[in-house]
Amino acid sequence: MQYRTLGRTGVQVSSLVLGAMNFGRIGRTTQDEATAIVDAALEAGINLIDTADWYSDGESEEMVGKAIAGRRDDIVVATKASLPMGDERNHQGSSRRWLVTEFDHSLRRLGVDHVDLYQIHRWDPSTSDEETLSALTDLQRAGKIRYFGSSTFPAYRIVQAQWAARDNHLSRYVTEQPSYSILQRGIESHVLPVTEQYGLGVLVWSPLASGWLSGAIREGQEITTHRSTVLPERFDTSIPSNRARLDAVEQLAKVADEAGLTMIQLALGFVTAHPAVTSAIIGPRTLDHLHAQLAAADTVLSADALDAIDAIVAPGVDLAANEKFDTPPALLDPALRRR
Repeated sequence: MQYRTLGRTGVQVSSLVLGAMNFGRIGRTTQDEATAIVDAALEAGINLIDTADWYSDGESEEMVGKAIAGRRDDIVVATKASLPMGDERNHQGSSRRWLVTEFDHSLRRLGVDHVDLYQIHRWDPSTSDEETLSALTDLQRAGKIRYFGSSTFPAYRIVQAQWAARDNHLSRYVTEQPSYSILQRGIESHVLPVTEQYGLGVLVWSPLASGWLSGAIREGQEITTHRSTVLPERFDTSIPSNRARLDAVEQLAKVADEAGLTMIQLALGFVTAHPAVTSAIIGPRTLDHLHAQLAAADTVLSADALDAIDAIVAPGVDLAANEKFDTPPALLDPALRRR
């Protein structure tokens, strides 16, 4: 396992992070299975576990808490908040009112007295940066969180938050958690240059592109992955963007074969090769999934392999632009771009 410094914090974290989104209802993973996955991940050298309140309505946090009981001090624990937790209109977002309340809920579910990294799951356009940063700074000064970060923020919002922290004498976001894979490279043109400029640690999610890069999706084979049953439209190859992804996967499989690697090793080796990326978040549902992904822990791609990838999916290009998660609201809602 490789270890890297998380931004400018001085904290050493593994190049692979255990993501717990599949713990509980979302991934149909039981407590015993989740504990076995955590045990194996820690044994392999992973020292950062990432979860969120939203994952299975808090069930993931509860399962992580039980799995790490008695060894919390050896683990960098990260969680997130801001996505809706029920139908109540104020049980979401990044207001002081909600963050302070929901953070205490996260501590209870995790069974810990502090969290190492608390992240805002999505940018909340209805809440000012000053409101959010002041609440997070107070939680930090109270010793409840060590650091805080953002997740899937547009590049301009990352910049704005850095300036808001400076102007208001508040602590700042020290990490960003964006979506990044060989098939979705858009952040290379806007987010990653910003994170490098401000010295942010970067924990990328979906490095296997929702299973497209797992090796389980190939031309001529029925797509039967767990994610494809939940979101079938993202795997319908009659849709041009999905067809483009499948074509790219077939070419990438040849690159992996020539390099003597699995598709998973190629995919994880690619994202962790970028100098702006600290770690890649893996989200196994089973021990078999975990072991297949751990095989990439020490993968270092050659210049030839990286050049071949660039020739298949150009730098800065998203093959499925409709699946970007950091799109400015005005591009999604016509009312916001019309007087």
